Amino acid sequence: MLWLLVSQAGQVVTKEALLQTVWPETVASEGVLTACMGTLRHALGDQARQPRYIATVHRLGYRFVAAVPTAPPVASALPPPALSHPTLPAAPVGRAAEIAQLHTWFATALRGRRQTVFITGEAGIGKTTVVDAFLHQIDPTVALWMGRGQCIEHYGRGEAYLPLLEALGRLGRAPGGERLVACLQQYAPTWLAQLPALHRAAAGEAGQRPGSGTTRQRMLRELAEALEALSLERPVILVLEDLHWSDVSTVEALALLARRREAARLLVLGTYRPVELIVHQHPLKTLKQELVAHGQGVELPLGYLPREAVEVYMAQSTTAPTPHAATVAWVYQRTAGHPLFMV
Repeated sequence: MLWLLVSQAGQVVTKEALLQTVWPETVASEGVLTACMGTLRHALGDQARQPRYIATVHRLGYRFVAAVPTAPPVASALPPPALSHPTLPAAPVGRAAEIAQLHTWFATALRGRRQTVFITGEAGIGKTTVVDAFLHQIDPTVALWMGRGQCIEHYGRGEAYLPLLEALGRLGRAPGGERLVACLQQYAPTWLAQLPALHRAAAGEAGQRPGSGTTRQRMLRELAEALEALSLERPVILVLEDLHWSDVSTVEALALLARRREAARLLVLGTYRPVELIVHQHPLKTLKQELVAHGQGVELPLGYLPREAVEVYMAQSTTAPTPHAATVAWVYQRTAGHPLFMV
């Protein structure tokens, strides 16, 4: 996001351009963009009302207003970052072992032993990239349910079960979603009531919602039974991203899904930043420790890439048969193998 703004310094970069560039294959709202822009301004020590770097252009987008110096000679020899995301590789550089482990856990889930996996690491370390590569490698002839939900940072009381509702909503709108709607009608009517578009499609405009007195315990039980019923027809994969911003209700749902003893072809993949859990004393930290200790969950931590992986990445990203050793050393020295900075 910052690179896109700086590369067009002085010009207005529309919200649509930012959303399409930063999240090309994800449905992201303007709220997500606003939250990320707030984080970026905080890192720069900038203020929206008196901007030194990023100015808001009302209803249009943003403009980088600071002076941009000429790049040093060593940087000019490197290719500029691409605005469009390249085709997803079969295995990201340096992550083959982690992706292979995900396939092992998925194979276990296919045998009816539910799996809860926490993919952890700092911002930009490649958590989403690893998940995407794993999903990309699954045999396309295997019929499965795959729902994806995103937690967002909020500054007040957030919506309960937000990433789970988003995942179910996407499943319901996907081809074959009518079967999921029917399953929710039978096993989880209170969840269907939280998805207005699917609820109207199932019951018609005159359909009545369940009463407002629905308890949290009932919603948790309904979710677990609905996912177990779905997994009898096809394996279910739930991807819940940025769980360090999740609400307490979502954490409770994760706990129940991981601890139930009923057989289910269910794989839950959750990503989060461990530092965020520690700083904010998030309840997910305790839950993850308890699940791992009792064999009900596993953690897949992602660290920095070794120098060899940096060299392989650069070899794949340039036309030269082998990258210059000095350039590889310079990139590794400046990034320490952090994937985001390396790219």
